[in-house]
Amino acid sequence: MKLIFDSEHYKEVVENGILKAHSRIWIATANVKDLHVTGGRRKSLPLLYHFEKLQRKGVSIRILHGAKPSAPFLNTLSELSELHRGDGFEMQLCPRIHTKIVIVDNRFAYTGSANLTGAGLGMKSDRRRNFECGTVTEESGEIQLLESYFDSIWMGQFCETCGRRDICPRPVV
Repeated sequence: MKLIFDSEHYKEVVENGILKAHSRIWIATANVKDLHVTGGRRKSLPLLYHFEKLQRKGVSIRILHGAKPSAPFLNTLSELSELHRGDGFEMQLCPRIHTKIVIVDNRFAYTGSANLTGAGLGMKSDRRRNFECGTVTEESGEIQLLESYFDSIWMGQFCETCGRRDICPRPVV
């Protein structure tokens, strides 16, 4: 397990984790914004473009989020018809989500304070990014615990007894 701070999130979680996925990415985040990463001919590209490329290679992606995604994120998503119509890209809103988790291929996991935003996991400069702290691990036991936790929320284990069903747009159960 390794403790990471601030701009280390981009290198450790995005570059060494998400962008190197071969089969599966699971992300839990309170906020979803149009996070940009390096790549392509342009200076940066929205992460969703990379998700579309990964999806073409057979990587499945799940995003569990606590609030409506930002308008720029939704605009980018609408441009990528292959991503949001293709198999293997799913998003699920749960108003109680505040946890931040990234799991890649059962081989890498992050948990900490950073959301799926430019100021959290993105490539913002040190002068503009959030102060973030988290851990990354490649230890299978810890990854399995995070996977079980993520999956229990994704599958609706807490929906039936949730005290926030009145604001949930689509309870799983």
